[in-house]
Amino acid sequence: MRKLLGTAVLSLALAFAGTVEAQTPRRGGTVRLTAPYGASINSLDIHTTPRAQDGIYAHILHRTLYNWDTVANKPVLELAKDVKVSADGLVYTYTLRDDAYFHNGRRMTADDVIWTFTRLMDGSKGFPAARYIRIIKGAIDVEKGAAKEIAGLKKLGDFQLEVTLADRTDPGFSLMQFGTSILPRENVEDGTSASKPIGLGPFRFVEHVPGSRLVMDRWEKFYKPGKPYADRVVIAIMGEAAARDVAFRSKEIDVSILGPAQYVAYQADPALKDHILEVAEVFTRNMGMNPEFKPFADKRVRQAINHAIDTDLIIKRLVKDKAYRATSWLPLTSAAYDKSMKPYAYDPEKAKKLLADAGYPSGFEFEWTTSQNESWGLPIVEATIPMLARVGIKVKVRQVEAAVLSDTVLKGDFQAYIWSNQTGPDPLATMRCFHSKTPRTACNYVQFNNPAYDALFEKAAQTGDEAARNDILRQANALLYEEAPVWFFNYNKAVMAYQPWLHGLQANATELTFQYGEDLWVDEKSPVAK
Repeated sequence: MRKLLGTAVLSLALAFAGTVEAQTPRRGGTVRLTAPYGASINSLDIHTTPRAQDGIYAHILHRTLYNWDTVANKPVLELAKDVKVSADGLVYTYTLRDDAYFHNGRRMTADDVIWTFTRLMDGSKGFPAARYIRIIKGAIDVEKGAAKEIAGLKKLGDFQLEVTLADRTDPGFSLMQFGTSILPRENVEDGTSASKPIGLGPFRFVEHVPGSRLVMDRWEKFYKPGKPYADRVVIAIMGEAAARDVAFRSKEIDVSILGPAQYVAYQADPALKDHILEVAEVFTRNMGMNPEFKPFADKRVRQAINHAIDTDLIIKRLVKDKAYRATSWLPLTSAAYDKSMKPYAYDPEKAKKLLADAGYPSGFEFEWTTSQNESWGLPIVEATIPMLARVGIKVKVRQVEAAVLSDTVLKGDFQAYIWSNQTGPDPLATMRCFHSKTPRTACNYVQFNNPAYDALFEKAAQTGDEAARNDILRQANALLYEEAPVWFFNYNKAVMAYQPWLHGLQANATELTFQYGEDLWVDEKSPVAK
Protein backbone atom coordinates (compact mmCIF):
# COMPACT_ATOMS: atom_id res chain seq x y z
CA MET A 1 0.00 0.00 0.00
CA ARG A 2 1.21 3.52 -0.78
CA LYS A 3 2.54 5.09 2.40
CA LEU A 4 1.05 8.18 4.05
CA LEU A 5 3.70 10.52 2.71
CA GLY A 6 3.21 9.20 -0.80
CA THR A 7 -0.52 9.90 -0.44
CA ALA A 8 0.22 13.41 0.74
CA VAL A 9 2.49 14.03 -2.23
CA LEU A 10 -0.16 12.72 -4.60
CA SER A 11 -2.76 14.96 -2.95
CA LEU A 12 -0.45 17.93 -3.45
CA ALA A 13 -0.08 17.03 -7.11
CA LEU A 14 -3.83 16.72 -7.53
CA ALA A 15 -4.48 20.02 -5.81
CA PHE A 16 -1.81 21.75 -7.85
CA ALA A 17 -3.14 20.25 -11.08
CA GLY A 18 -6.67 21.30 -10.12
CA THR A 19 -5.53 24.90 -9.75
CA VAL A 20 -4.00 24.83 -13.21
CA GLU A 21 -7.00 23.18 -14.85
CA ALA A 22 -9.31 25.89 -13.51
CA GLN A 23 -7.66 28.41 -15.84
CA THR A 24 -7.84 28.72 -19.62
CA PRO A 25 -4.41 28.24 -21.22
CA ARG A 26 -3.12 31.13 -23.29
CA ARG A 27 -1.22 30.66 -26.52
CA GLY A 28 2.00 32.50 -27.33
CA GLY A 29 4.92 33.90 -25.41
CA THR A 30 8.11 32.37 -24.05
CA VAL A 31 8.58 30.00 -21.13
CA ARG A 32 11.95 30.53 -19.40
CA LEU A 33 13.18 27.46 -17.53
CA THR A 34 16.53 26.83 -15.85
CA ALA A 35 19.08 24.04 -15.89
CA PRO A 36 20.41 24.36 -12.32
CA TYR A 37 22.68 21.34 -11.93
CA GLY A 38 25.87 22.58 -13.55
CA ALA A 39 27.56 25.16 -15.74
CA SER A 40 26.85 23.31 -18.96
CA ILE A 41 24.71 20.89 -20.90
CA ASN A 42 26.63 17.62 -20.99
CA SER A 43 25.48 16.46 -24.43
CA LEU A 44 22.78 17.15 -26.99
CA ASP A 45 22.82 13.47 -27.95
CA ILE A 46 20.45 12.44 -25.20
CA HIS A 47 21.46 8.76 -25.38
CA THR A 48 24.96 9.57 -24.14
CA THR A 49 24.11 11.29 -20.86
CA PRO A 50 22.52 10.20 -17.56
CA ARG A 51 22.51 13.71 -16.07
CA ALA A 52 19.30 15.29 -14.81
CA GLN A 53 20.68 18.54 -16.22
CA ASP A 54 20.19 17.10 -19.72
CA GLY A 55 16.88 15.47 -18.86
CA ILE A 56 15.41 18.97 -18.51
CA TYR A 57 15.71 19.77 -22.20
CA ALA A 58 14.91 16.15 -23.12
CA HIS A 59 11.39 16.52 -21.77
CA ILE A 60 10.86 19.50 -24.06
CA LEU A 61 12.63 18.28 -27.21
CA HIS A 62 12.15 14.50 -27.11
CA ARG A 63 9.60 11.83 -26.34
CA THR A 64 9.72 8.29 -24.95
CA LEU A 65 7.42 5.30 -25.33
CA TYR A 66 5.90 6.13 -21.93
CA ASN A 67 5.67 9.34 -19.89
CA TRP A 68 5.21 9.89 -16.17
CA ASP A 69 1.70 10.97 -15.20
CA THR A 70 2.21 13.23 -12.19
CA VAL A 71 -1.46 13.15 -11.21
CA ALA A 72 -1.99 9.38 -11.48
CA ASN A 73 1.55 8.84 -10.10
CA LYS A 74 2.41 6.16 -12.65
CA PRO A 75 3.84 5.71 -16.16
CA VAL A 76 1.37 6.02 -19.04
CA LEU A 77 1.61 5.41 -22.77
CA GLU A 78 2.97 8.34 -24.79
CA LEU A 79 4.18 7.20 -28.22
CA ALA A 80 1.68 4.35 -28.33
CA LYS A 81 -2.11 4.41 -28.45
CA ASP A 82 -2.68 0.97 -26.96
CA VAL A 83 -0.89 -2.03 -25.48
CA LYS A 84 -1.99 -5.63 -25.00
CA VAL A 85 -0.22 -7.83 -22.44
CA SER A 86 0.07 -11.62 -22.64
CA ALA A 87 -1.25 -13.83 -19.87
CA ASP A 88 2.25 -14.56 -18.58
CA GLY A 89 3.05 -10.83 -18.39
CA LEU A 90 6.07 -11.08 -20.68
CA VAL A 91 4.81 -10.03 -24.12
CA TYR A 92 3.63 -6.46 -24.75
CA THR A 93 2.07 -5.66 -28.12
CA TYR A 94 1.98 -1.93 -28.83
CA THR A 95 -0.07 0.01 -31.32
CA LEU A 96 2.15 3.02 -31.93
CA ARG A 97 0.96 6.51 -32.71
CA ASP A 98 0.71 7.16 -36.44
CA ASP A 99 0.72 10.95 -35.96
CA ALA A 100 4.10 11.45 -34.29
CA TYR A 101 6.51 13.36 -36.53
CA PHE A 102 10.20 13.99 -35.99
CA HIS A 103 11.33 17.58 -36.29
CA ASN A 104 12.70 16.83 -39.75
CA GLY A 105 9.14 16.08 -40.88
CA ARG A 106 9.40 12.27 -41.04
CA ARG A 107 6.80 10.15 -39.33
CA MET A 108 7.93 7.81 -36.55
CA THR A 109 7.46 4.07 -37.11
CA ALA A 110 8.24 0.83 -35.28
CA ASP A 111 11.63 0.80 -37.03
CA ASP A 112 12.65 3.93 -35.07
CA VAL A 113 11.81 2.33 -31.74
CA ILE A 114 13.71 -0.84 -32.62
CA TRP A 115 16.72 1.12 -33.91
CA THR A 116 16.79 3.32 -30.79
CA PHE A 117 16.68 0.44 -28.34
CA THR A 118 19.27 -1.51 -30.33
CA ARG A 119 21.60 1.49 -30.42
CA LEU A 120 21.37 1.82 -26.65
CA MET A 121 22.59 -1.76 -26.25
CA ASP A 122 25.83 -1.16 -28.16
CA GLY A 123 28.24 -2.49 -25.56
CA SER A 124 31.17 -0.59 -27.04
CA LYS A 125 29.47 2.73 -26.27
CA GLY A 126 28.31 2.10 -22.70
CA PHE A 127 25.13 4.13 -23.06
CA PRO A 128 23.79 4.90 -19.55
CA ALA A 129 20.19 4.07 -20.50
CA ALA A 130 21.14 0.53 -21.51
CA ARG A 131 20.09 -0.41 -17.98
CA TYR A 132 16.49 0.27 -18.96
CA ILE A 133 16.59 -1.70 -22.21
CA ARG A 134 18.06 -4.76 -20.48
CA ILE A 135 14.53 -5.65 -19.39
CA ILE A 136 13.92 -6.77 -23.00
CA LYS A 137 14.71 -10.37 -23.92
CA GLY A 138 17.96 -10.63 -25.86
CA ALA A 139 19.14 -7.09 -25.13
CA ILE A 140 22.09 -8.33 -23.08
CA ASP A 141 23.18 -10.54 -26.00
CA VAL A 142 23.49 -7.46 -28.17
CA GLU A 143 25.36 -5.65 -25.42
CA LYS A 144 27.87 -8.50 -25.20
CA GLY A 145 28.29 -8.63 -28.98
CA ALA A 146 26.71 -12.10 -29.21
CA ALA A 147 23.84 -10.82 -31.38
CA LYS A 148 23.13 -7.89 -33.69
CA GLU A 149 19.39 -7.73 -33.07
CA ILE A 150 17.40 -7.74 -29.85
CA ALA A 151 15.42 -10.97 -29.92
CA GLY A 152 12.59 -9.50 -27.85
CA LEU A 153 11.79 -6.77 -30.40
CA LYS A 154 9.57 -7.69 -33.34
CA LYS A 155 8.02 -5.39 -35.91
CA LEU A 156 4.47 -6.47 -36.75
CA GLY A 157 3.79 -3.47 -38.99
CA ASP A 158 4.81 0.16 -39.35
CA PHE A 159 2.84 0.98 -36.21
CA GLN A 160 2.72 -2.40 -34.49
CA LEU A 161 5.54 -3.49 -32.18
CA GLU A 162 5.91 -6.62 -30.06
CA VAL A 163 8.21 -6.43 -27.04
CA THR A 164 9.08 -9.58 -25.08
CA LEU A 165 10.53 -8.99 -21.63
CA ALA A 166 13.22 -11.02 -19.91
CA ASP A 167 11.36 -10.88 -16.58
CA ARG A 168 7.93 -9.89 -15.36
CA THR A 169 8.06 -6.15 -14.77
CA ASP A 170 6.18 -3.03 -15.77
CA PRO A 171 8.17 -1.71 -18.76
CA GLY A 172 6.65 1.73 -18.35
CA PHE A 173 9.01 2.54 -15.47
CA SER A 174 12.02 1.85 -17.68
CA LEU A 175 10.80 3.11 -21.03
CA MET A 176 9.73 6.50 -19.66
CA GLN A 177 13.35 7.40 -18.83
CA PHE A 178 14.68 10.31 -20.91
CA GLY A 179 17.73 8.30 -21.96
CA THR A 180 15.40 6.01 -23.96
CA SER A 181 14.06 8.88 -26.09
CA ILE A 182 13.21 7.73 -29.60
CA LEU A 183 15.62 9.29 -32.11
CA PRO A 184 15.66 9.27 -35.93
CA ARG A 185 18.48 7.10 -37.21
CA GLU A 186 19.49 9.61 -39.89
CA ASN A 187 20.16 12.34 -37.30
CA VAL A 188 22.65 10.10 -35.52
CA GLU A 189 24.28 8.60 -38.58
CA ASP A 190 24.88 11.96 -40.30
CA GLY A 191 26.78 13.10 -37.18
CA THR A 192 24.50 16.00 -36.23
CA SER A 193 22.66 14.54 -33.23
CA ALA A 194 25.11 16.19 -30.81
CA SER A 195 24.90 19.62 -32.47
CA LYS A 196 21.42 19.81 -34.02
CA PRO A 197 19.29 17.19 -32.26
CA ILE A 198 15.99 16.08 -33.75
CA GLY A 199 13.22 14.78 -31.56
CA LEU A 200 9.50 14.09 -31.36
CA GLY A 201 8.66 16.58 -28.61
CA PRO A 202 6.49 19.69 -28.63
CA PHE A 203 9.46 22.00 -29.28
CA ARG A 204 12.21 21.77 -31.89
CA PHE A 205 15.85 22.72 -31.43
CA VAL A 206 16.90 26.24 -32.45
CA GLU A 207 20.24 26.95 -30.79
CA HIS A 208 22.57 26.03 -27.98
CA VAL A 209 24.95 28.62 -26.58
CA PRO A 210 27.30 26.56 -24.36
CA GLY A 211 27.24 27.66 -20.75
CA SER A 212 24.43 30.11 -21.41
CA ARG A 213 21.15 28.83 -22.88
CA LEU A 214 19.30 26.34 -25.03
CA VAL A 215 16.46 27.62 -27.22
CA MET A 216 13.56 25.62 -28.70
CA ASP A 217 10.55 26.74 -30.76
CA ARG A 218 7.05 25.30 -31.07
CA TRP A 219 6.78 22.21 -33.27
CA GLU A 220 3.62 22.75 -35.29
CA LYS A 221 3.23 19.05 -36.11
CA PHE A 222 3.15 17.94 -32.47
CA TYR A 223 0.55 15.18 -32.10
CA LYS A 224 -1.46 16.63 -29.21
CA PRO A 225 -4.16 18.95 -30.62
CA GLY A 226 -3.80 22.59 -29.57
CA LYS A 227 -0.43 22.01 -27.91
CA PRO A 228 2.10 23.30 -27.12
CA TYR A 229 0.76 26.62 -25.90
CA ALA A 230 3.98 28.65 -25.81
CA ASP A 231 5.85 29.80 -28.90
CA ARG A 232 9.28 29.25 -27.41
CA VAL A 233 11.10 27.65 -24.48
CA VAL A 234 14.43 29.02 -23.33
CA ILE A 235 16.46 27.03 -20.80
CA ALA A 236 18.99 29.20 -18.98
CA ILE A 237 22.03 27.23 -17.83
CA MET A 238 22.57 28.48 -14.28
CA GLY A 239 24.48 26.25 -11.91
CA GLU A 240 25.04 28.93 -9.28
CA ALA A 241 22.22 29.38 -6.77
CA ALA A 242 23.07 33.07 -6.25
CA ALA A 243 22.82 33.74 -9.98
CA ARG A 244 19.41 32.04 -10.15
CA ASP A 245 18.21 34.04 -7.16
CA VAL A 246 19.15 37.35 -8.78
CA ALA A 247 17.65 36.33 -12.13
CA PHE A 248 14.41 35.13 -10.52
CA ARG A 249 13.95 38.23 -8.39
CA SER A 250 14.70 40.35 -11.46
CA LYS A 251 11.97 38.45 -13.36
CA GLU A 252 14.45 37.19 -15.96
CA ILE A 253 13.53 33.51 -15.45
CA ASP A 254 10.21 31.85 -14.68
CA VAL A 255 11.36 29.07 -12.36
CA SER A 256 14.21 28.47 -9.96
CA ILE A 257 15.17 25.37 -8.00
CA LEU A 258 15.86 26.43 -4.42
CA GLY A 259 18.74 25.28 -2.29
CA PRO A 260 18.51 25.06 1.51
CA ALA A 261 19.37 28.70 2.26
CA GLN A 262 17.05 30.02 -0.45
CA TYR A 263 14.28 27.71 0.73
CA VAL A 264 14.30 29.43 4.13
CA ALA A 265 14.57 32.91 2.60
CA TYR A 266 11.76 32.43 0.07
CA GLN A 267 9.43 30.99 2.71
CA ALA A 268 9.95 34.14 4.78
CA ASP A 269 9.38 36.54 1.87
CA PRO A 270 5.69 37.60 1.53
CA ALA A 271 6.22 38.32 -2.18
CA LEU A 272 7.58 34.84 -2.91
CA LYS A 273 6.18 32.36 -0.38
CA ASP A 274 2.90 31.73 -2.21
CA HIS A 275 4.59 30.56 -5.39
CA ILE A 276 6.67 27.63 -4.16
CA LEU A 277 6.12 24.03 -5.29
CA GLU A 278 7.44 21.24 -3.02
CA VAL A 279 7.75 17.58 -3.97
CA ALA A 280 9.23 14.55 -2.20
CA GLU A 281 11.41 13.32 -5.04
CA VAL A 282 12.53 9.73 -5.59
CA PHE A 283 16.21 10.47 -5.07
CA THR A 284 18.58 9.16 -2.42
CA ARG A 285 21.62 11.24 -1.53
CA ASN A 286 24.51 9.05 -0.50
CA MET A 287 28.23 8.49 -0.21
CA GLY A 288 29.21 5.51 -2.33
CA MET A 289 32.22 3.47 -1.19
CA ASN A 290 34.44 1.61 -3.65
CA PRO A 291 35.20 -1.90 -2.31
CA GLU A 292 38.38 -1.96 -4.42
CA PHE A 293 39.75 0.44 -1.80
CA LYS A 294 40.60 -2.12 0.90
CA PRO A 295 38.96 -0.60 4.01
CA PHE A 296 35.63 -0.27 2.21
CA ALA A 297 35.62 -3.98 1.35
CA ASP A 298 34.69 -4.66 5.00
CA LYS A 299 31.06 -3.93 5.85
CA ARG A 300 32.05 -3.06 9.42
CA VAL A 301 33.97 -0.08 8.07
CA ARG A 302 30.99 0.97 5.99
CA GLN A 303 28.71 0.61 9.00
CA ALA A 304 31.17 2.61 11.09
CA ILE A 305 30.93 5.54 8.69
CA ASN A 306 27.13 5.47 8.97
CA HIS A 307 27.42 5.59 12.77
CA ALA A 308 30.19 8.21 12.83
CA ILE A 309 28.24 10.93 10.97
CA ASP A 310 25.57 12.97 12.76
CA THR A 311 23.27 12.92 9.75
CA ASP A 312 20.28 14.52 11.47
CA LEU A 313 22.38 17.50 12.51
CA ILE A 314 23.61 18.02 8.95
CA ILE A 315 20.08 17.85 7.55
CA LYS A 316 18.84 20.36 10.11
CA ARG A 317 21.74 22.84 10.05
CA LEU A 318 23.05 22.64 6.50
CA VAL A 319 20.16 21.30 4.44
CA LYS A 320 17.68 23.43 6.43
CA ASP A 321 15.25 20.50 6.66
CA LYS A 322 14.87 20.48 2.87
CA ALA A 323 15.23 16.70 2.97
CA TYR A 324 14.04 13.52 4.69
CA ARG A 325 16.45 11.26 6.60
CA ALA A 326 17.38 8.16 4.60
CA THR A 327 17.07 4.76 6.23
CA SER A 328 18.16 2.49 3.41
CA TRP A 329 18.06 2.87 -0.38
CA LEU A 330 14.37 2.94 -1.28
CA PRO A 331 12.79 6.39 -0.75
CA LEU A 332 9.75 7.28 1.31
CA THR A 333 7.39 7.41 -1.66
CA SER A 334 8.37 3.96 -2.94
CA ALA A 335 5.68 1.29 -2.87
CA ALA A 336 8.25 -1.04 -1.28
CA TYR A 337 9.47 1.35 1.43
CA ASP A 338 9.41 -0.12 4.93
CA LYS A 339 8.19 2.56 7.33
CA SER A 340 9.32 0.49 10.33
CA MET A 341 12.99 0.89 9.39
CA LYS A 342 15.08 3.18 11.58
CA PRO A 343 18.16 5.04 10.33
CA TYR A 344 21.66 4.36 11.61
CA ALA A 345 22.07 5.98 15.01
CA TYR A 346 24.77 8.56 15.55
CA ASP A 347 27.17 6.58 17.76
CA PRO A 348 30.90 7.46 17.50
CA GLU A 349 31.86 4.87 20.13
CA LYS A 350 30.19 2.10 18.19
CA ALA A 351 31.92 3.37 15.06
CA LYS A 352 35.31 3.12 16.79
CA LYS A 353 34.60 -0.44 17.90
CA LEU A 354 33.54 -1.49 14.42
CA LEU A 355 36.73 0.01 12.97
CA ALA A 356 38.85 -1.79 15.56
CA ASP A 357 37.09 -5.09 14.88
CA ALA A 358 37.76 -4.57 11.15
CA GLY A 359 41.48 -4.08 11.83
CA TYR A 360 41.60 -0.27 11.75
CA PRO A 361 41.89 0.77 15.44
CA SER A 362 43.71 3.95 14.41
CA GLY A 363 41.42 4.63 11.47
CA PHE A 364 42.59 5.29 7.91
CA GLU A 365 42.55 7.99 5.21
CA PHE A 366 40.48 8.03 2.04
CA GLU A 367 39.83 10.35 -0.90
CA TRP A 368 36.28 11.65 -1.26
CA THR A 369 35.20 12.88 -4.70
CA THR A 370 32.57 15.62 -4.66
CA SER A 371 31.07 18.43 -6.68
CA GLN A 372 30.17 21.84 -5.25
CA ASN A 373 26.45 21.06 -4.97
CA GLU A 374 25.22 22.80 -1.82
CA SER A 375 22.61 20.17 -0.94
CA TRP A 376 24.72 17.02 -1.27
CA GLY A 377 28.20 18.10 -2.33
CA LEU A 378 31.21 19.92 -0.89
CA PRO A 379 29.47 21.63 2.09
CA ILE A 380 28.18 18.24 3.27
CA VAL A 381 31.60 16.62 2.90
CA GLU A 382 33.22 19.46 4.84
CA ALA A 383 30.66 19.02 7.64
CA THR A 384 31.43 15.32 7.98
CA ILE A 385 35.23 15.73 8.10
CA PRO A 386 35.47 16.57 11.84
CA MET A 387 32.89 13.88 12.66
CA LEU A 388 34.89 11.21 10.87
CA ALA A 389 38.12 12.55 12.36
CA ARG A 390 36.73 11.83 15.86
CA VAL A 391 36.78 8.12 15.06
CA GLY A 392 40.18 8.25 13.34
CA ILE A 393 39.08 8.53 9.70
CA LYS A 394 40.79 11.26 7.70
CA VAL A 395 39.31 12.68 4.51
CA LYS A 396 41.18 14.00 1.50
CA VAL A 397 38.75 16.03 -0.62
CA ARG A 398 38.81 15.71 -4.39
CA GLN A 399 36.60 18.39 -5.93
CA VAL A 400 35.33 18.05 -9.50
CA GLU A 401 32.80 19.85 -11.66
CA ALA A 402 29.24 18.52 -11.61
CA ALA A 403 29.58 17.48 -15.25
CA VAL A 404 32.73 15.49 -14.40
CA LEU A 405 31.31 13.73 -11.33
CA SER A 406 29.06 11.33 -13.26
CA ASP A 407 31.90 10.39 -15.63
CA THR A 408 34.21 9.82 -12.66
CA VAL A 409 31.72 7.50 -10.98
CA LEU A 410 30.89 5.59 -14.16
CA LYS A 411 34.60 4.94 -14.74
CA GLY A 412 35.11 3.75 -11.16
CA ASP A 413 37.77 6.41 -10.66
CA PHE A 414 37.05 7.03 -6.98
CA GLN A 415 37.58 5.73 -3.47
CA ALA A 416 34.33 7.36 -2.38
CA TYR A 417 31.88 9.79 -3.97
CA ILE A 418 28.86 11.78 -2.84
CA TRP A 419 25.95 11.96 -5.25
CA SER A 420 22.19 12.09 -5.63
CA ASN A 421 20.83 8.94 -7.30
CA GLN A 422 17.39 8.26 -8.69
CA THR A 423 15.77 5.57 -6.52
CA GLY A 424 12.31 5.33 -7.99
CA PRO A 425 9.58 5.29 -8.93
CA ASP A 426 9.86 1.57 -9.76
CA PRO A 427 11.30 -0.32 -6.75
CA LEU A 428 12.29 -3.35 -8.85
CA ALA A 429 14.31 -1.26 -11.31
CA THR A 430 15.81 0.66 -8.39
CA MET A 431 16.96 -2.47 -6.59
CA ARG A 432 18.39 -3.94 -9.78
CA CYS A 433 21.23 -1.44 -9.32
CA PHE A 434 22.71 -3.65 -6.58
CA HIS A 435 22.42 -6.94 -8.45
CA SER A 436 25.88 -8.35 -9.13
CA LYS A 437 25.21 -8.66 -12.86
CA THR A 438 24.39 -4.96 -13.20
CA PRO A 439 27.51 -3.17 -14.44
CA ARG A 440 28.87 0.06 -13.03
CA THR A 441 28.00 1.87 -16.28
CA ALA A 442 24.35 1.08 -15.60
CA CYS A 443 23.94 1.90 -11.92
CA ASN A 444 25.89 -0.56 -9.74
CA TYR A 445 28.36 2.20 -9.03
CA VAL A 446 29.92 0.52 -5.97
CA GLN A 447 30.08 -2.91 -7.62
CA PHE A 448 27.93 -4.46 -4.90
CA ASN A 449 28.08 -8.26 -5.01
CA ASN A 450 26.13 -10.30 -2.47
CA PRO A 451 24.67 -13.75 -3.29
CA ALA A 452 21.88 -13.41 -0.71
CA TYR A 453 20.85 -10.09 -2.23
CA ASP A 454 20.96 -11.54 -5.75
CA ALA A 455 18.68 -14.37 -4.68
CA LEU A 456 16.14 -11.97 -3.18
CA PHE A 457 16.16 -9.71 -6.21
CA GLU A 458 15.79 -12.60 -8.65
CA LYS A 459 12.89 -13.97 -6.63
CA ALA A 460 11.21 -10.55 -6.70
CA ALA A 461 11.75 -10.25 -10.46
CA GLN A 462 9.95 -13.56 -11.03
CA THR A 463 7.02 -12.69 -8.78
CA GLY A 464 3.95 -11.46 -10.63
CA ASP A 465 1.93 -10.32 -7.64
CA GLU A 466 2.91 -6.71 -6.86
CA ALA A 467 2.29 -6.93 -3.11
CA ALA A 468 4.33 -10.13 -2.77
CA ARG A 469 7.09 -8.65 -4.92
CA ASN A 470 7.28 -5.55 -2.76
CA ASP A 471 7.53 -7.68 0.39
CA ILE A 472 10.58 -9.41 -1.08
CA LEU A 473 12.09 -6.08 -2.12
CA ARG A 474 11.69 -4.82 1.46
CA GLN A 475 13.84 -7.76 2.56
CA ALA A 476 16.42 -6.83 -0.05
CA ASN A 477 16.33 -3.23 1.13
CA ALA A 478 16.90 -4.41 4.71
CA LEU A 479 19.90 -6.40 3.55
CA LEU A 480 21.31 -3.26 1.92
CA TYR A 481 20.85 -1.47 5.23
CA GLU A 482 22.92 -4.16 6.95
CA GLU A 483 25.63 -4.27 4.27
CA ALA A 484 25.77 -0.45 4.06
CA PRO A 485 27.40 -0.12 0.62
CA VAL A 486 26.83 3.62 0.98
CA TRP A 487 26.39 6.22 3.69
CA PHE A 488 22.63 6.68 3.69
CA PHE A 489 22.23 10.47 3.80
CA ASN A 490 18.79 11.73 2.78
CA TYR A 491 15.83 11.59 0.42
CA ASN A 492 15.41 14.83 -1.46
CA LYS A 493 12.65 17.35 -0.91
CA ALA A 494 12.69 19.27 -4.19
CA VAL A 495 11.55 22.89 -4.06
CA MET A 496 10.83 25.13 -7.03
CA ALA A 497 9.92 28.81 -6.98
CA TYR A 498 7.83 29.94 -9.93
CA GLN A 499 6.60 33.28 -11.21
CA PRO A 500 2.86 33.96 -10.79
CA TRP A 501 2.35 34.22 -14.57
CA LEU A 502 3.63 30.70 -15.28
CA HIS A 503 1.04 27.93 -15.43
CA GLY A 504 0.96 24.20 -16.16
CA LEU A 505 3.80 23.09 -13.90
CA GLN A 506 3.70 19.43 -12.90
CA ALA A 507 4.52 18.18 -9.40
CA ASN A 508 6.90 15.59 -10.82
CA ALA A 509 8.28 13.41 -8.01
CA THR A 510 10.67 11.66 -10.40
CA GLU A 511 12.53 15.00 -10.84
CA LEU A 512 10.85 18.34 -10.31
CA THR A 513 12.80 20.06 -13.10
CA PHE A 514 11.40 17.55 -15.62
CA GLN A 515 8.46 19.47 -17.06
CA TYR A 516 6.47 18.42 -20.12
CA GLY A 517 6.70 21.57 -22.21
CA GLU A 518 3.40 21.20 -24.04
CA ASP A 519 1.47 21.95 -20.83
CA LEU A 520 3.36 25.10 -19.85
CA TRP A 521 1.97 28.54 -20.62
CA VAL A 522 2.32 32.16 -19.55
CA ASP A 523 -0.39 34.72 -19.03
CA GLU A 524 -0.30 38.35 -20.15
CA LYS A 525 1.60 39.45 -17.03
CA SER A 526 4.79 37.73 -18.22
CA PRO A 527 7.51 40.14 -19.45
CA VAL A 528 7.79 37.89 -22.53
CA ALA A 529 4.11 37.14 -23.04
CA LYS A 530 4.38 38.03 -26.74
